[in-house]
Amino acid sequence: MTPSLQQTTKRVLNAGSGRRSARKLHPLFVRTLWNEVRLDIAPETEPDVIASITDMTAVCPTESFDAVWSSHTLEHLYAHQVPQALAEFHRVLKPDGFALVTSPDLETVAALVVEHGLDHVVYTSPAGPITVSDIIFGHGRSIERGSVHMAHNNGFTCSRLGTQLLESGFTSVIVARSRFDLWAAAFREDADPEVIQADLRSVGFNLFEDAG
Repeated sequence: MTPSLQQTTKRVLNAGSGRRSARKLHPLFVRTLWNEVRLDIAPETEPDVIASITDMTAVCPTESFDAVWSSHTLEHLYAHQVPQALAEFHRVLKPDGFALVTSPDLETVAALVVEHGLDHVVYTSPAGPITVSDIIFGHGRSIERGSVHMAHNNGFTCSRLGTQLLESGFTSVIVARSRFDLWAAAFREDADPEVIQADLRSVGFNLFEDAG
């Protein structure tokens, strides 16, 4: 018998979702298999739930999600808030759940500072040219227009991100680099990393193949 959609649908928390058009779900979280819950501290982003990722106790019960997706949110926190957010990611996940996290890679960007300087245009996004300074400190034009929440208040290397995820309670963590970003998959105690990595490969995401 084929399981019903209700039985097979999983829940993913889009932690720090931003506007719906800004931080889309990773391709892994296919709509027919995953039910997205968008959480953000800013009401104007029209999230499903309004809360800070540093304290979701009032809106997200313990062990209520199968996955957490965090795309370019942790760097907006102050350093002392990062452990609070990662502990919350761990708390809301089921014992077989996992978190998929991406953030700027400061080691790669530091090399750009040395080679090209802070004002070097690294790439062009829908928001316009992105400089080395934008990657490190947050998108300058957005901040200038009043979006002060776009500022970056801390940053990560492979080692730092992996260590902080482990210290927050995750049993195992894989971290990899891609262009100017870090990617981390963090697993709770009953998660099957091999199955989750196979699911990632199925949508063309192979970054963790050689990562340690």
